[in-house]
Order: sequence, then C-alpha cells, then structure tokens
Amino acid sequence: MTKTMDGDYSATDAKLTLIAGWFNSTLVERLVSGAVEALRRHGIDESNITVIRVPGAYEIPLIAKRVAAKGGIDAVVALGAVIRGETPHFDYVAGECASGLARVSMETGVPVTFGVLTTDTVEQALDRAGGKAGNKGADAALAALEMISLLRQIE
Repeated sequence: MTKTMDGDYSATDAKLTLIAGWFNSTLVERLVSGAVEALRRHGIDESNITVIRVPGAYEIPLIAKRVAAKGGIDAVVALGAVIRGETPHFDYVAGECASGLARVSMETGVPVTFGVLTTDTVEQALDRAGGKAGNKGADAALAALEMISLLRQIE
C-alpha cells in the first residue's frame, strides 16, 4: 500500500513571520490582513505572528534569510505587489524576489511561501488582494501551515 503524506492546518503552535513590502502598500496591507486573518481562523495566536515591513519586494529575500537563519520560527510568508510597467523593472524585481525566496527556503530549511503579487495591472492585483480572485496573502499563509505540518511529519 502506498503511503501518502498531506499537510494540514493543525500546527496551531506555529510561529510565523510575515515580511511585507511597503511599495504598493494599499494592496500589500490587504494581503497582510488576509494572511493574519487566515492564520487566526486556523488557531494561530496573534502573539505567534510577527510582521516585518521592508521597502519593497526586492528587499524581502534578505530579511527572510536573516529571520529564517536566526531560528525560532516555523515559516516565513512573503507578501508584496509588483505591477508591470513600461520598463523591464518588473522582470528584475519579480524574478529576483522569487528566486531569492526559493534560495532562502532551500538554504535554511525554513518554509518560505510566496504571497507576492506579480500582475500586469492594478485591477489584477486588486482581484488577488481580496477581490474576486481571493486573497493571495491568505493563500500563502495557509501554504505555510501546510508546509510546517509536512515537515513535522517527516522529522
């Protein structure tokens, strides 16, 4: 018989750090609220949630690495919003943020989930920050809980 392992949201004692970029703050605040509410809804005490604010998405990986390497947390949730403009700036910021966060997770063994919106328009971002496409901050927070649960099963 094949053994299957699935993550769940049962890690109610988990300690999480949310790292949120200030750039596009109206959107990012919606992601932060969605993430905190999702964690609270699944039994995480607010005293186990830390929010760190950084200038923008590009700066998130460095702080994620420092926080993960320091220890004492179970997961990092990255939250930000990068909206495509008329220059290649979007490609550099979004790409470096994503690859940097993946590297942090692999190097430290701490789950780092990606709640950074990378959209073509403000409307698309609003849809994903609590609009008709849900709240990607909440999704990233729940993914973090699932990863914590899976890692605990494997240990």
